[in-house]
Amino acid sequence: MAHILLHVQVSAMASVIKISYHRRLFLMLLAFSWTIILCFIAYQYWREKQYKSEFLNAQLQMYNRHLLEVVEDGLSYEEYVATHEKPFDGLRISIIDHSGAVVYDNMLRYDSLDNHRHRPEVAAALQNGFGYHIGRQSASDGREYFYSATKGKSVIIRTAIPYSSTLSELLKADWSFLGVMIAISFVMSVLAYFATRRLGKNIERLNRFADKVKKGEEFDEDEPFPNDELGSISNHIVQLYAQWQQTIKDRDVAYEATLREEQDKMRIKRQLTNNINHELKTPVASIQVCLETLLSGISLSEEKRQELIERCYTNNERLRRLLADVSLITRMEEGSAFIGKEEVVINDILNEIADELEIMPDEERMTLHTDFSERVIIDGNLSLIGSIFRNLTENAIAYSEGKNIYISLVANDDQECHIRFEDDGCGVEEKQLSRLFERFYRVDKGRSRQKGGTGLGLAIVKHAVIFHGGTITASNRPGGGLRFDFSLKK
Repeated sequence: MAHILLHVQVSAMASVIKISYHRRLFLMLLAFSWTIILCFIAYQYWREKQYKSEFLNAQLQMYNRHLLEVVEDGLSYEEYVATHEKPFDGLRISIIDHSGAVVYDNMLRYDSLDNHRHRPEVAAALQNGFGYHIGRQSASDGREYFYSATKGKSVIIRTAIPYSSTLSELLKADWSFLGVMIAISFVMSVLAYFATRRLGKNIERLNRFADKVKKGEEFDEDEPFPNDELGSISNHIVQLYAQWQQTIKDRDVAYEATLREEQDKMRIKRQLTNNINHELKTPVASIQVCLETLLSGISLSEEKRQELIERCYTNNERLRRLLADVSLITRMEEGSAFIGKEEVVINDILNEIADELEIMPDEERMTLHTDFSERVIIDGNLSLIGSIFRNLTENAIAYSEGKNIYISLVANDDQECHIRFEDDGCGVEEKQLSRLFERFYRVDKGRSRQKGGTGLGLAIVKHAVIFHGGTITASNRPGGGLRFDFSLKK
């Protein structure tokens, strides 16, 4: 239990002290920058102190060489030391032979001094010709000196400046540049803060984006990323994700539409099957009754026998037309890719329909009026295009109670043609216009069956128009009658 509580407390503390990426990046950059600056300051301090030490050594070396010339020329070096100006006050001067023995010292008795061969500045002079050493305590008098030694042919001249406030001030590094470096560092820190803040915010946005992608959520931030390389990459990633999301949505919409379409097809097929069964019952029952009567052997007059045979023929013809219409609709719905196309001249089809109307009985005949100002040719199926005009004509003859049919070319261009089919009959009620193209829908069911209609004529018209890339609408003609406006792609 205690272990669980401790784990919870540690987790809570971790969540409390969690630092944002921007601050972590800023602190890392700040630590890196100040490390470089401190190293530079330390190096500058060492370099300046080295420079001042070498400058001080150069001054002492110059004096050493002058004294060395006096010694090598056999002149009195004691008189030279006593009479010539020294570069620094309190300058201690020693003359040492190559064995390390002190042969002269202007401040101490040289015979009391031990061998100096292993003194750092003397050893450096023996090896390199000159040398110096900073801040070593003298074994002779216990004071700290700055030593500088110069090797000659027979002796080594060594001068030493005692460490005093003057020498310390002389060797002390110039810290004036430190203020400049701190000011520059402060400016760099401020700039680093804003730079890392901008970068950190962008990376935090990318992190939020990645988290939403992981959860499958939408990234709804509209603020664009900055106009740099990271911003460009980020914008591309977000755009690709948005496109991917849109593709998924489109796929789901298309799938749902396909599913609905399949369901509609199944519903229509069930409805079609039920309607076909219903439509078949009446003619089949009528044929069966007529045949049973003829086969029963009862005595019938020749006139009655002929009536039964004609009734059988009429119902059989109705069955044939029903099956032909159902077959045609099924072929257009399921096998449209296999329906052939050719060059079809609309004017020729209208001429054929006019000829067919001419030979019909007077009580069934309607007068056809065409208004085609030009020859109209489309790439389509001759049988289906013919069925459009024939079914509309048969529908007008059977149900309009009019005398005239008007077919006119409304518009015609390289892409499609617009055609209007009208009659001057009684029309239909407005509420029934939207259902005219439904299968087996009849405005007057009794009269439709008397006329031998299958209820599929206008449904065939609609499917044939759609097969040719067009649309069709039905409306009541202002002067009376029905009007059908449809288009056909070329």
